[in-house]
Amino acid sequence: MTLAAALGATACANANGEQTTGVARDPLPGERRFASLTQLTFEGENAEAYFSSDGERLIFQRRREGEYECDQIFTIGIEGGERNLVSTGLGRTTCAYFFPDNSRIVYSSTHLASGECPAPPDMRRGYVWALYDYDIYTARPDGSDVQAIFSSPGYDAEATISPDGSRIVFTSTRDGDLDIYSMNPDRSDVRQLTDEPGYDGGPFFSPDGSKIVYRARYPESEEELADYQALLADNLVRPGVLDIYVMDADGSNRVRLTDNGAANFAPFFHPRGEKVIFASNLHDPDSRNFDLFMINLDGTGLEQVTFSEEFESFPMFTPDGRHLVFASNRHGSHEGNTNLFIAEWIDELPE
Repeated sequence: MTLAAALGATACANANGEQTTGVARDPLPGERRFASLTQLTFEGENAEAYFSSDGERLIFQRRREGEYECDQIFTIGIEGGERNLVSTGLGRTTCAYFFPDNSRIVYSSTHLASGECPAPPDMRRGYVWALYDYDIYTARPDGSDVQAIFSSPGYDAEATISPDGSRIVFTSTRDGDLDIYSMNPDRSDVRQLTDEPGYDGGPFFSPDGSKIVYRARYPESEEELADYQALLADNLVRPGVLDIYVMDADGSNRVRLTDNGAANFAPFFHPRGEKVIFASNLHDPDSRNFDLFMINLDGTGLEQVTFSEEFESFPMFTPDGRHLVFASNRHGSHEGNTNLFIAEWIDELPE
């Protein structure tokens, strides 16, 4: 029996009537990498889900009207069940990740600056992302023993951890630009890895820890640079065009993988370390129709993985490569309903 069939066979709901056990869904035509597909969440906005190292749990951010005004961090088993709140419930949170030994979690939160939910960005300047005053925290997997490990005046977020647990990589405005940094888990040895003007973010280590994949946009004209810097001064960034890059773990040997004028983001390494999976609206750069794609580390071999006409992003493989989790608007109960899906992955396709 497949994972999807096993989960769908025991579907149930919680006291609020919300589905809590995964439901089997049919992959869409063209999604030949998916042996099966399971929808794991059903209401609200659920995104940025990442596996524990044993592949048994997910940590993700969620917002639903009537629960919390802003995104908070939860964990859930891959078969569904009740969600566990592991952030403080205050402020806004983002970008959670398990330590490799599953002894702790890391996430970012604004609760040190204020327990209130920060205001959404002003869209009169176009589609922008807000750079909230996040700081980076660790906690036990149940949310206890919260400890701040990085704080600066401004944006400190997007933290993930090397496979051996020796380094944390993250994005910060600590030096006046959106750059990628790494540090030891004990907060020591903070190193700046990128320094070109522009947005560098969303970093993840390769399976062997030797490389980092990330998204970036480097202004290509004086006008674009001025717009970027003006937005940054107001704690905003415009993500209309982003590209996927890979660099060595020390910041050297940067390689650009995409150059298509679209918003390419949320990259993650395939477990063999030879390819990167990411989200892109390359078929219509003015739309929110994002699909998942894979590409080789030299920028060749682009392959489309999902074929929904809606938003899909934030892919992550289990370490053994057997499953892929991602967020999608497919099967949404209402506009903006974003949910988590787990696919059984077919690595070797038939000829």
